[in-house]
Amino acid sequence: MRTTKIQLDVELDDNHVPETMTWHAEDGGIENQPTKATVMAVWDDAAKEALRIDLWTKDMPVDHMKMFLHQILLSLSNTYEKATGEEDVADWMEMMAEEFAVKAAIKM
Repeated sequence: MRTTKIQLDVELDDNHVPETMTWHAEDGGIENQPTKATVMAVWDDAAKEALRIDLWTKDMPVDHMKMFLHQILLSLSNTYEKATGEEDVADWMEMMAEEFAVKAAIKM
C-alpha cells in the first residue's frame, strides 16, 4: 500500500483571515503553488454528510471568485455524470451553472 499527500498551507493575518495560501501535491509535481481560493469537501460516512472548508485570501477579487464558483459548478456536473451515469441530471446541473454565470454577470 502507498500513501500520498495533498497539503494546503494558509498564512493568516492578526484577525485570522487568510493572507496567502500555497498548496502541494507531490504526486502531481506541485510544490508551493500559490492560490487565492480553495473549496474542499470530504464525505463523513458515519454522519452521512459532506464536510467543507471554503477559504479565500482577502485580496481575491470578487469577479475571480464568481469565475471560480462557476467552474466548480461545471466540474460538479462532470463528476456527477461520471459517478452516477445520469447524463440527464448532469446536463441539468450544467444548465444551472450557465444560469448562475448569467445571473452573476460573469465575464467569460
